Amino acid sequence: MAGLLGKKIGMTSVFGADGKNIPCTVIEAGPCVVTQVKTVEKDGYAAVQVGFMPKSEKHVNKAEAGHFKAAGVQPMRYLAEFDFEQEMKLGDTVNVSLFEEGAFVDVIGTSKGKGFQGVVKRHGFGGVGQSTHGQDDRLRAPGSVGACAYPSRIFPGTRMAGHMGQDRVTVQNLVVLKVIPEYNLIMVKGSVPGAKNSIVTINK
Repeated sequence: MAGLLGKKIGMTSVFGADGKNIPCTVIEAGPCVVTQVKTVEKDGYAAVQVGFMPKSEKHVNKAEAGHFKAAGVQPMRYLAEFDFEQEMKLGDTVNVSLFEEGAFVDVIGTSKGKGFQGVVKRHGFGGVGQSTHGQDDRLRAPGSVGACAYPSRIFPGTRMAGHMGQDRVTVQNLVVLKVIPEYNLIMVKGSVPGAKNSIVTINK
């Protein structure tokens, strides 16, 4: 499906036609430059690779430099592949005009990292709930995680403490509230994953 790479600017709110205050996320979508056109004959599938946010040539390795030189474009910091309906050529620019107000989009981002967290915060455990009989320091402990005799091991997927966040998250069917082409901005209803200035993918 067609789409763009963008940068999450932050959140705000707008008033709808019915007077309701609607929370929304502001995203700088593009402009993206076509860096490669893949075909079924050569690559086994059809896709268009686009780049977002130019970067200095001194920060590009030889393989990347050759890739961008073949496309005749400036080196880009982020790359992604999309399936555009119209025919695209190397060097073409795709901007926020790809989206229409009132349309639905899917936004993919990386959620905020929370570090190492316990089971209460990570999985919503309720805790032991007893602060007597030697349990004063076990209120947020997970409790039993497996039997000793059988199976004598912990089953994979058991909910325990560990790294939380920093995951690829997709939010589907967000409404495009407003498109501001002169600033390459779109406003989508609701929240999208990630911190401010994080990179997101917007699919039509």
